[in-house]
Amino acid sequence: MHEAPGAPYLPPLAHPERQLGARRFDFDRQVAVMAIVNRTPDSFFDQGATFALDRAVDAAIAAAEAGADWVDIGGAKFAPGPEISASEELDRVLPVVEAVAAQSDVVISVDTFRASVAAACVAAGAHVVNDTTGLSDPEMAGVIAASGASLVITHSLAEPRKPYPHPHYDDIASEVRAFLEERIGRAVAAGVPAERLFVDPGHDLNKNTVQSLELTRRLAEITSIGLPTLAAVSNKDFVGESLGAEKHDRLEGSIVAATACVLLGARIVRMHDVQASVAAMRMLEAILGFREPVWAAHNV
Repeated sequence: MHEAPGAPYLPPLAHPERQLGARRFDFDRQVAVMAIVNRTPDSFFDQGATFALDRAVDAAIAAAEAGADWVDIGGAKFAPGPEISASEELDRVLPVVEAVAAQSDVVISVDTFRASVAAACVAAGAHVVNDTTGLSDPEMAGVIAASGASLVITHSLAEPRKPYPHPHYDDIASEVRAFLEERIGRAVAAGVPAERLFVDPGHDLNKNTVQSLELTRRLAEITSIGLPTLAAVSNKDFVGESLGAEKHDRLEGSIVAATACVLLGARIVRMHDVQASVAAMRMLEAILGFREPVWAAHNV
């Protein structure tokens, strides 16, 4: 990995170059911005603003036009709530995947823990499955292996849509890392090549604010696993509680949290405000020496 003089040490990646659909990434020199499109009536942040099909598709295309590298489409929020059947979840996400794949070359991921939903969405044009339950469905790894898609393995402890009160960790970074390594082993054993895997430490997922802050400070212990790490920090409660900020007043804190994660080795950031996040990450790439300035006329 090339490092600019004075750049911070970043853990090396075993498989930094990735082909995701029509787009190629070199995560040794690149930070991808993942936009969020929730086709849910009760989503954490937007509270159903993109639940209607046309609004979901329009939001995904707008995110791509604003510079997002990747769009994450979800039909069931992670937080506890009423059961959503596989057929209902698929009815929500599949037409969005189909429409976006027909209109854009942006990377598409589907946020699901169900192997059946994942299989249908990959067949329709999704490139990645973002499993926030870390392979809770025993069929998921096999579906990924057979499909050629990539997989984000996320740390969380609760059963899907179930509460997990008062989470406790004796050593949060070590325990999250051990969980991810075990799930990586499970995926590889099922036939998923390591070069198609990403990891996510799961900020706020079955973690309180103090735990998420410590996990952020110690993120290098996760990124040193050697697979590209996704930091899903946007507008989360650990940001809001740290600042005393309500959901729609967390942009600055979210960008700082994302930046801190990148400086500790994360290579994908999952963000709500695409325009601000893209500008922040492109600036960070320039500071790190990953990219040249768009122009360099000052004092020349």
